[in-house]
Amino acid sequence: MAEGLRERKKRQTRQYISDVATGLFLERGFDAVTVAEVAEAADVSVNTVYNYFPAKEDLFLDRMSGVVDRLSRWVRGRDAGESAARAVLRELRDEVESVSPRVGLVKGYEHFMRVVHDAPTLRSRLWSVGQVVLENLEQTLREETGAAPDDPTPTLMAGQINWIHQTVMGVIGRRMVTGRSPEEVSREVLDLLDATEDILSETVLNYAVRGQG
Repeated sequence: MAEGLRERKKRQTRQYISDVATGLFLERGFDAVTVAEVAEAADVSVNTVYNYFPAKEDLFLDRMSGVVDRLSRWVRGRDAGESAARAVLRELRDEVESVSPRVGLVKGYEHFMRVVHDAPTLRSRLWSVGQVVLENLEQTLREETGAAPDDPTPTLMAGQINWIHQTVMGVIGRRMVTGRSPEEVSREVLDLLDATEDILSETVLNYAVRGQG
């Protein structure tokens, strides 16, 4: 269905407010900028800002909506004969090898990370997002395997698979914040993914294999 004029204008307004806010946060820090200042810089009312972004943190972490179901999407989209963990490893390799901004491999990412590091509320929000990612993944594994509600296996497997993702994202963040090039960090993280697969147990690597039929 084609996007209507009203929907397009709302999307453009939301994106513009987010871009203006991000620029201010990167320049001055998250805690030093108020929502009122964002509204003034974007030439909209404070109420308009809150209509699009319920909390100040949403202005800076606007793209987190695509992260909360990332692992679940990868698991649901796994190939025939592929396990949940191997699907996540494959998707991560694809993102890292292509030097994708979606995993933080982009020039300027260190500025984003410094803003997060200096703002406890942003760190708290990212932790909450991480919990939602884990909960979504566990639910997906239960649905994909038909596990009983009291079966602890999906919980344990979700923790292992989520650890892979968290480790990779953490290493990328720490290395990018030192000013390294995205291409250099990409090569190092590809080696890390190989090492990660080597230390995972066969039980994890062969869990939730999609049938061939």
